[in-house]
Parts: sequence; structure tokens; C-alpha cells
Amino acid sequence: MTGPLFHFSNAWQLVINTSTTIVTFLMVFVIQSTQNRDSRVIQLKLDELIRAVSAARNELVDMEDLSDEELQRLQEIWAKDTDINARHGEFVVITGLSGAGRSHAANVLEDLGWFVIDNLPAALIDKVAELVRVPGTFDRVALVAGGRNVEELGTGLTHLRNTAERVRVLFLEASDDVLVRRFEDTRRRHPFEDEGGLTGAIARERAALEPLKGEADVVVDTSNLNVHQLRERIEELFDADESAPSMQTTVLSFGYKHGLPLDVDLVFDCRFLPNPHWVDELRPLTGKNPDVRNYVLRFPETGEFLERLDGLLDLLLPAYVAEGKSYLTIALGCTGGRHRSVVMAEEIAKLLRAKGFEPRVKHRDIKR
Repeated sequence: MTGPLFHFSNAWQLVINTSTTIVTFLMVFVIQSTQNRDSRVIQLKLDELIRAVSAARNELVDMEDLSDEELQRLQEIWAKDTDINARHGEFVVITGLSGAGRSHAANVLEDLGWFVIDNLPAALIDKVAELVRVPGTFDRVALVAGGRNVEELGTGLTHLRNTAERVRVLFLEASDDVLVRRFEDTRRRHPFEDEGGLTGAIARERAALEPLKGEADVVVDTSNLNVHQLRERIEELFDADESAPSMQTTVLSFGYKHGLPLDVDLVFDCRFLPNPHWVDELRPLTGKNPDVRNYVLRFPETGEFLERLDGLLDLLLPAYVAEGKSYLTIALGCTGGRHRSVVMAEEIAKLLRAKGFEPRVKHRDIKR
């Protein structure tokens, strides 16, 4: 607007440029001052929060004034704290029915080098987890827990799964008659026992622990196991080679006439296959004999059965591993457990090895 009055002279242009520069500088100064004030206010609020937290370090107050060396030292301390708070330790939680062998399982794990805490109150599980997170303490810890505080045990187990590197739950059970006999032999009082008697106490404990059993990684029925067999089973489960696949697999053959195995995940009935029992020269042999094996495998339905099982395993195994399943037991049954189921168990084991697993093969009834 003033340009025409001064004919856009050089002096006029100099005045306009100088004035614009001064105004711009003043605006930047005002904005910067406002920002500095806001930053100081925020820093003062943070300082107050730090002072209010008892566990906070005093170095965090006025941290913007620290030297580069002091900042580097704090960064190294925080890196160590992060390592402490990371997931550490491998845990096994031994639980299940009273009289099913929890203490004996704990003794086996202790012999295998685990640090064992027996009869741990469920409320202290999180404290043990905090202790294990400190480097240089314990790498493998077994906790034996049971009793009436099932809800606390479930809460502690959830906390443990969220903080530990690896957690496995071993649930031990046995039939009612076996538990009654064991308590009568030891003359110990059942923790759930009251005026209802021992049988009622076992029933109440079984019902109370049913949700926890559903969370278990492996369930072991000790009804037909002596102390040596239970030791062998525990060693198989928890003394495995660390280089082995994360999911331990077991293939079990059995005979239906001797009872269905309880601690298995998948059961396949092989009784539809032709039975070598009715061939006189094969009857005294077992499924590990080449003649019996060739007899069972020569039928078309056997090949189709194996082919379909192979496809099912291709679907299930990766899903189980992705879910974090630690153990998988596949059971195959025939009438007596000596011929067809034995052959099929050995063949399924071959399929598993081809998929990168190292299955244990057991023939429960082969000698009956």
C-alpha cells in the first residue's frame, strides 16, 4: 500500500525488508519462549512423579542436565534391569490327587537336578517366580502344590505362565479304589476328609481339581504304576534332550480287553484290520515279528488307514506345536494288544520320525 507513495524506491524496499526481518525474529522468540516454558512445566511434573515413586532413582530428576557419560551409565543399568525382568526359568508344577504320587515325582525331579519346593502355598508361587528371574539363582524349578486352595493355585499358575520362560503342569491321578488303599496303608488323613469319609473326600478333591486337570500339559494315571515305573515315566517326560523337538511324542499300543489307557491324547481303533490271531502260525508271535507285520500290512485297508492317518498328522502336529503343547501321546488299540496295534504303532512312529519327531514307542500289553 505504501509502495506507490514512495515510488518503490530502494530506501523504501530496505525499510520493508528490515521491518519484516525484525517482526519474524520477535515471533520466533516468543514461540520459543512459550515452548521452553511448557517443557519446563512438563519436566517439573515428571520430577514430581519420580519423587513420589519410592523405587525410582534420584538420577532421573533433572535428567536433561546429566552429562553424556552419566546418561550412558543409566542406559547400561536399565539394560540390566530389562534382562532381570525378562522371562527366566523353567518350571514344572506337580499337582493332582492326594495319594497319586506327587511327592515321589518331586523326588525324581530332584534327582534329575531340579530345585524342588514341596507343599508350596499357592499364594507364594509369584514370589518364587520373582526369585528365579534374578540371574544366578535357579534355572529349573519344580513346585509341588495341591490342597484346598484350587482357585489360588489357578491364579498362581496363570502368573507363572506370564512371567517364566517355560511352564509345564504335571497332573497325577489314580482310581478311587487305589487311592483308598494307599491312604489306608499309610493311615494318613486326606486333606478333603471330614464327616463324609475317605471316599467322599476323594470325590470332592477330584471335582475341585477338574479345571486344573484341563490345563495340565500331561496327565499321568499312577493306578497301575509302581514306584520304579513312575520314576521311569517322570524321567522320560522331564529329562529329555534339549535339542529334541519342543513337543515330546509317544506312540502306545494296547489291548482293549485290558482296558483303555487314560493318559493319552489320541486313540485309534485297529480292530477293523484282519487279525493275525486267527492264523495258527502267527498266533504265538507278536507284531514286532516280520511275518506278523507283513501279514497286517498286505491288506489294502491297512495302507489306506496309514495314508489317512499321515494326512491327519500333517494337520494336527503343526497346530499342536503352535499351540505350545509339550506332550502328545497317540494310542492304537486292538483286541489283545499283541499283533495289529503293535504293527500300527511301529508304522505311526516311522511317520512321526519322517516329520522330524523322535517318538517313544511303548507296547503296553505285548507280553500278556
